[in-house]
Amino acid sequence: MEKKKKIILSFDLDNTLINNREGIVNSFNYALKKYKIPTLERIEIEKMIGTPLEDMFEKVSNVNPKKLSSAFREYYREKGIYQSSLLPGVREKLEEFKQHFFTLGVITSKRQGLAIQITKILGIFKCFEYVIGESEHIKSKLDLNLKKHLQNKYSEYNFVIIGDHPKDLALAENIGAPFIGVLTGNHSAEELRRGNAPKILIMESVKDLFPNLIYSLF
Repeated sequence: MEKKKKIILSFDLDNTLINNREGIVNSFNYALKKYKIPTLERIEIEKMIGTPLEDMFEKVSNVNPKKLSSAFREYYREKGIYQSSLLPGVREKLEEFKQHFFTLGVITSKRQGLAIQITKILGIFKCFEYVIGESEHIKSKLDLNLKKHLQNKYSEYNFVIIGDHPKDLALAENIGAPFIGVLTGNHSAEELRRGNAPKILIMESVKDLFPNLIYSLF
């Protein structure tokens, strides 16, 4: 493939670009406490990171997940959003990709406003062409509206989906893009290979990615 081909590297956020576990754990247990539900051990919550928030709460309680999600966001907006950091080497790697003329984006299960705010707090927002999260128009990574948006707005581009979660693999399958799974989350290489994306690569982390590796996917 010619290296002049337009390519978008679309990243997941939690456990792919950022370590946001402290903020998520604290926000999750805050919501449980608010509704007098026993709190969970950190590891139990961390295993669910990457799953839509309401689905997380449905797994652990019969209380209306919308109420629990609202309480989660109450804490997260005030404190949790500041309890995150970039994973090692991420800033440098994003800058390297920009220098090689890749277009960068984010697709996350977080609410879009929060995702934008986090990338601004961590100083990486300007690296991205877009930051897409859950919103009134896009409910999840597999929403048909997301697929249509990407195909319509970026029809001249080839996508590479990069993430730590099987939902990122499912997104790659859904739009017919290669998938790079990173092992900085809670899912094994085996789990991240269980799909039908055009090509699947598994790496230890985002910092292990290089331009020539990206080009080799096409």
